[in-house]
Formats: sequence, C-alpha cells, structure tokens
Amino acid sequence: MKPAAFEYHSPATAEEAVNLLAELGDEAKAIAGGQSLVPMLALRLAVFDHLVDLGRVTELRGIEVRGDTVWIGAGTTHAAVGRSEEVRRAVPLLSRATPHIGHFQIRNRGTIGGSIAHADAAAEYPAVALTLDAQLEALSPRGRRTIAAADFFTGMWSTALEPDELLTGIVFPVWHGRSGFAVEEFARRSGDFALAGATVAVRIDADSCVERCGIGLFGLAPTTERAAAAEAELIGRRVSEISADEVGHAATAGLTSVPSDMHGSGDYRKRIGAQMVARAWRRAVDEAGND
Repeated sequence: MKPAAFEYHSPATAEEAVNLLAELGDEAKAIAGGQSLVPMLALRLAVFDHLVDLGRVTELRGIEVRGDTVWIGAGTTHAAVGRSEEVRRAVPLLSRATPHIGHFQIRNRGTIGGSIAHADAAAEYPAVALTLDAQLEALSPRGRRTIAAADFFTGMWSTALEPDELLTGIVFPVWHGRSGFAVEEFARRSGDFALAGATVAVRIDADSCVERCGIGLFGLAPTTERAAAAEAELIGRRVSEISADEVGHAATAGLTSVPSDMHGSGDYRKRIGAQMVARAWRRAVDEAGND
C-alpha cells in the first residue's frame, strides 16, 4: 500500500518546526528517521495531512559530554550513538542497548529522539532512559521545558509531549564509582521487537552493598516500566546476599497487564521477563564488582 496524500514541510530550525506543528494542529506529524512512522503511513494505520520533516534541523543532532551528564540531540541516529566513544565510556547502558535495535539499516536512519517519542513498549531506548533517570528536553512555541523520564511515558505509544512540542534532546546522567550495566532481551529472531527485555544499572559501595540501582522492563506492559519497588528492596543490601532469581521475580511481580499475542501468553512473557532481569542483574553486578 501507499500512504494517503500529505503536504510535505522541511523546516530548517527547531523553532520553525514547532511553529508549524502549532499552526497545523492535529493534522500534522513530525517525522525524523521515519522507521516507525513510514510503515504506519504505508499501511494507513496513521493518516496525516501534513508531515514536518526534521532532517534539515542540524541543531537536533550531536553528542556532548557536559560535566556529569551527556547530552544527545534527538535527531542523532542510533548508528551515531553506537559509534560514539563518549557514549561508550559515559553511558555504557545506552551503548550496549543500541545493537539490539532492529537491523543496521534501521540504525542508520532511526533516531534516538524518534524512538523515545514513539514510546513503543518493546523498544530499548525508552527503557534505558527510564532506568538511568534521563531528562528529556522539549520545545514548543511557549518555550523550553525539561521532563523527567519517569513522567514522560504515559501509556501505549503516548508521552507527556503536547501536540505542538518537539523532543529536542536527552540528557543522561553519568554513573560514577563501582557501577555495572547490562541489557538482556528475548526475541524470536535477531532484529525483532523483544518479547521481554530488561535493562539494569547498579552501583555498589566500598562494603559491596547496593548504593543505587535501576531496573527497566520492556515488552512486558503497554508502556516501558521501571521496577521501583524491587529497586527499593535492594538498596543497602550486600550483593553477595542477593539472588539474581530473587531480583527477577521481584522486578516482575507487580506487572498486572502483560500482553498476550500470537508470540506468547502474558504468563510466558512474565516468566521470560524475570529471567531477563536475572541475567542482566548478574552481568551488571559482576561488572560493578570488578571496578
């Protein structure tokens, strides 16, 4: 199939883009890499009278280390994130999640902002942003604001962005000290969306107790989830006294709406999710302990 007819707009600046979105209203949609939107348009699962292409907006691209944070422009491609030595050193969880995204053709076109704003429950980057307490920068005709990742994902394919707002950048905190990071996911084939996945970040203190941790879950609910209750139970405990399987079960215990489809039942996904958390926890703790 082919998309329904639409009018094409190619702004040169982010300000011009948000003004277009405000002027055109609900009939307009911003498009970055187009790896999610174009298939939806082609199948006519989505129809818009206007597409606002962000490809010429250079201010949306780039990677900058800013003290204890790393800023990544929303228009930066997955491939650029994956190649970045700055990201590999400062935000290793993001670097390790990148190869799991689709295939190299998708990573060459898709953007980090597009992935996060699309808010697919089975996508890796939203889970990383949530796990690491990222801050999301948005622009509208009313000005700029920053949204915590914890407040950004509001439901299936929905976010806290207003219709005339544009995601312009993502700020990731740098975890110092004895920290470890891991991503685990289960998919039917390489490049497919995950049936269940987990992102884990952990920092341990000089006594080998958990000082800080984040556990993200994807593919297990209508939106990306964070296992906040399980994290709270782990803080202050010695890692040698924590069973990885215990962490996996605790992280998935609160999930109440795990989807069922042709690929597996909700119970199956939940069991797999617990295993993904356990595997990621083991790897992250091993890395933190070796620092």
